[in-house]
Amino acid sequence: MTLIKSISGIRGTIGGKPSDNLTPIDAVKFAAAYGTWLKNNHPSKTPTVVVGRDARISGEMIQQLVMNTLVGLGINVVDLDLSTTPTVEVAVPMEKAEGGIILTASHNPKQWNALKLLNEKGEFLSGEDGAEILEIAEKSNFDFADVDSLGKVTSKSDYIDIHIEEVLKLPLVDAEKIKAANFTVAVDGVNSTGGIAVPQLLKKLGVNVIELYCDPTGHFPHNPEPLKEHLTEICNLVKEKGADLGVVVDPDVDRLAFISEDGEMFGEEYTLVACADYVLNKTPGNTVSNLSSSRALRDITQKHGGTYRASAVGEVNVVQLMKDTNAVIGGEGNGGIIYPELHYGRDSLVGIALFLTFLAENKMKVSELRKSYPSYFMSKNKIELTPELDVDKILEEIEKKYSGEEISTVDGVKIDFENHWVHLRKSNTEPIIRIYTEAGTQSEADMVAEKMISEIQEIVNLV
Repeated sequence: MTLIKSISGIRGTIGGKPSDNLTPIDAVKFAAAYGTWLKNNHPSKTPTVVVGRDARISGEMIQQLVMNTLVGLGINVVDLDLSTTPTVEVAVPMEKAEGGIILTASHNPKQWNALKLLNEKGEFLSGEDGAEILEIAEKSNFDFADVDSLGKVTSKSDYIDIHIEEVLKLPLVDAEKIKAANFTVAVDGVNSTGGIAVPQLLKKLGVNVIELYCDPTGHFPHNPEPLKEHLTEICNLVKEKGADLGVVVDPDVDRLAFISEDGEMFGEEYTLVACADYVLNKTPGNTVSNLSSSRALRDITQKHGGTYRASAVGEVNVVQLMKDTNAVIGGEGNGGIIYPELHYGRDSLVGIALFLTFLAENKMKVSELRKSYPSYFMSKNKIELTPELDVDKILEEIEKKYSGEEISTVDGVKIDFENHWVHLRKSNTEPIIRIYTEAGTQSEADMVAEKMISEIQEIVNLV
């Protein structure tokens, strides 16, 4: 059982002892720290916070604790109840709120939950702000409101509808073309809020919808991370029903995976590649993803005359580099689409609408679209080390060894070779080096990873 505190919020498993798990006491403590930070930063007004949750079983309990803690601090709350992460992000500036909290553990199993914290733009907090909140929580330096100054809760249950309408207003989303294409789409909503939002969006786009696990009970029918090994049923359903494609989201709807009409995975790395291909064709410009994302985005960006840049891993880092480079689209290779025309946050609803417009315009099958992109294959591994080893020293040795290659040390060590790359990142919570590789074939990516693991072990034996 675990409680993990980071600059982007806290996540942990439900039950157990305070400070070891995400218990009611921990939920109250961190909600109070966030509320105190907001009040410190907005001393002349009563702050408002938008709160929403995915459908996981513990969500309602954690939401009541969080909202009432904020009320106790004298903060007003806009309660979205069942929602999605991008919906809360959209709602914060629309409500002119000072912040937002999403109660979701993303792709983690049902025993997990988390508080994800937003600023007044509806974006994840900077590292500096997150560190300040952790310090407030550590000192428990809270000052609750008197009885006449308590906050108020306002319920607004229509924000998924509002979010969908904002997606439909985007100039690059063409609902008429999508409707004319007469698509049939199978949806796996993993029994969370994607089961509400995705079918609703598709129906507004004139799509025939086949629903699988779209009842938001929070009882996830399979591992909720949208990876191939967890998606056998939806892959089979697409083929059985003759659907044009399958759509899969994680519990809070910020990760998006597609399944081709033949029941094969489109590839989570290629969700962003395809959406970027469409956006760049209409609005040429720059793109950003993180250092562990596929080289395919760079290739597509350069094909359209733009510049690709890679950020440190983490949505807040991707967003900052997108702003710095005026990127027209960006995101993460795990199926996270960030389209700033609507907001700076990973948004599956935006991704679905852009992808379907692209398909409708090109009159292509999903499998044909996938074959049109350069093929890269990834291998993701880790090497466990003993706690006394200096991980930074090991990474420095690797950097020295490959000093003749193109190297980035923005986040760990990434080595770009002509036909493949390797990215090494240390864990902040355990003595582990994560090893990501990409090459033209799966066997080559695996071989590169094995070679790097051997080299790390050689260095370990020397230090």
